[in-house]
Amino acid sequence: MFRILLIFTFLFPSTLNALVFDGKFIQGHFIVGKTQPETEIWIDKKKVKVSKDGFFAFGIGRDRKYDIVITSIKNGKKNRITKKIQKRKYKIQRIDGLPEKKVTPPKEVYERIKKENKIISDARSVNSNLTFFKNKFKPPLENAIITGVYGSQRILNGKPKWPHYGIDFAAKEGTQIKAMLDGTATMVEKDLFYTGGTLIFDHGHGISTLYMHMQKIYVKKGQKVKQGEVIGTVGSTGRSTGAHLDVRLNWFGTRLDPMTVLNIK
Repeated sequence: MFRILLIFTFLFPSTLNALVFDGKFIQGHFIVGKTQPETEIWIDKKKVKVSKDGFFAFGIGRDRKYDIVITSIKNGKKNRITKKIQKRKYKIQRIDGLPEKKVTPPKEVYERIKKENKIISDARSVNSNLTFFKNKFKPPLENAIITGVYGSQRILNGKPKWPHYGIDFAAKEGTQIKAMLDGTATMVEKDLFYTGGTLIFDHGHGISTLYMHMQKIYVKKGQKVKQGEVIGTVGSTGRSTGAHLDVRLNWFGTRLDPMTVLNIK
C-alpha cells in the first residue's frame, strides 16, 4: 500500500507537475516516489527509472549530511526541490570471540574477497523494470529477536571496523526464511568469505534485498519468488559467532535501513 506522507505540487501555465513521497528524509531511509507518467526524475545528478504509472524509488545513505535535490522534467518544464536530510545517532556494537582471520583476513584470501565483492556489486547494480519495490515488505522470520541494527559501529575483537548495514535476527539453525517481497534472484552464493550462504533479490529500479549467513538455500539464480515463499534456512556461515539471519536493503550501492520497510516493533 502506498501511503501519502509528503506532497509537493507545482503549477505551471501548461501542466500540473506533482511529486508524492512515501518515506522520511532521514539518513538510511528508503523512499518511494510517485509522479505523473512520462516524467523524468533526477535524484541529485542521477536519473532514475519511472514506471509507466509514475512510481520511482531512491534511498539516503547512512552518513549523508548534505541536502538532496530532486528534479522533475515534463513537457520541457523543469522543477527542482531541495530537502534537508535529518541526521541519526548510531549505536556501538562490540563483538568478541571471532576467529582472527575473519576480523583481519590473511593476505591469501584478499583475491577471493575482491572477486566476491565484485559479484555482490554486480547484483546490486541491476536496474530492472520490476515495480515490486512499491509494495509492502514483510519480515523474513516470525517472532525473531533483533540482535543487531543498521548503522551501528562494529568493534570486532576490540578493533573498529565497518558499520553494520543490516538487521540481525537471532534464530535457531534450520529456521525457515521467507522472502520479504516478490522478486528475482540475481545472486545465489553458498560460501562467501564474510557472509557465507548469501542471496540477493532484485525488486526493480535498483532496489535489492540481501539474506546472509544462510545454512540452506532453496532458490536458483534467475528464479522468481513470491513474498512469503520459503527461500532457505538460518545458519551460521561466513563471519558469524552463532546462528542468525542478516538482512539488508540497497538502492544500487547505497545501503539502507531494512527497518524503514519492515513493520517490526
